[in-house]
Amino acid sequence: MEYEHFENEEHEWESNLKVTEGVDGPIQVNPKALERLKQNRQQLMPLEWYVDSILKGDRVALSKAITLVESALPKHQELAQKIIAACLPHSGKALRLGITGVPGAGKSTFIEALGMHLCKQGHKLAVLAIDPSSQRSKGSIMGDKTRMEQLSVEPNAYIRPSATAGTLGGVARKTRETIILCEAAGYDTIFVETVGVGQSETAVHSMVDFFLLILISGAGDELQGIKRGIMEMADGIAVNKADGDNVLRANRAAAECRNALHLFPLPESGQETKVTTCSAITGFNIDEVWKMVSDHVDAIRENGYLERKRAQQDVQMMLDTMDSALKNDFYQNPVIEDLLLLVESDVRSKRMSAYVGAQKLLDTYFSLLKKE
Repeated sequence: MEYEHFENEEHEWESNLKVTEGVDGPIQVNPKALERLKQNRQQLMPLEWYVDSILKGDRVALSKAITLVESALPKHQELAQKIIAACLPHSGKALRLGITGVPGAGKSTFIEALGMHLCKQGHKLAVLAIDPSSQRSKGSIMGDKTRMEQLSVEPNAYIRPSATAGTLGGVARKTRETIILCEAAGYDTIFVETVGVGQSETAVHSMVDFFLLILISGAGDELQGIKRGIMEMADGIAVNKADGDNVLRANRAAAECRNALHLFPLPESGQETKVTTCSAITGFNIDEVWKMVSDHVDAIRENGYLERKRAQQDVQMMLDTMDSALKNDFYQNPVIEDLLLLVESDVRSKRMSAYVGAQKLLDTYFSLLKKE
């Protein structure tokens, strides 16, 4: 740095600090490569490319198609629905397993252990994780690929997290559509992992063949009410972390679960809910858990319940799709968009109640429909 003295118009001497400009550093990213990447993201391929590539098991095409499914842009949704319709006849043959559990039960570690076990047996596995998302960025918080290091590099495994973005209804519909695409791509086993304990369990239960509950010993009586609600939906229960000094406690927890299940009526499937212990860390009983799942699915396939269950799931998918379409049509209406800002302002300033504001928006929307 240099010091420079100068004389102003009033002949007063002052000192001013002068900073010598440095040399510009090299560009870290190739601008042309960045531009090509941006163009590739915006470029849509023909319908035939997506369908043919997915049926050949192309993971890149599958990922691009799922991105279209998750997109809110109308042109992306239009293409996504055409892809799904073309892939639908090639789906429905995979075993769909929903996995949930109390916080800290080790779901991700369990999924990796069971997934690696299946991949070694020659299965092709797709893991669809419904992740909690940031209310600010709407992005995924947990990031399953970072928690499943072995499974994420397994050639026969495909992991796709989906951020909830604060809502579960849309994610449930998109997850069902993603299942169709993964099955068309040749994946014979689909795992759907939930965010934990909450409303997501009901959503996932409505799209899988087997609903597995992961528990741990010593979770505390404060979780009993939560576990009871989920235990009524569970087709099977695995008490995880049955290793080291925890084996005895895990066996006791499994016995308590069996006793509790005797109080529940027999499920509609006609199959009793089974309970076992396992350890995702050591691999103990992981094969037994899979046997429990496969035996149950074989049994309900034989007695016809699986076919009835999937038919009901298709009806639920139709209802969810209608709900989503109506919601999108409402909020994307230009008149509603403008009016919503005014009503929100009135509600915030207490000039209008929330109920009156909602009714005003709905009345306006229905009147627009009548004019059409």
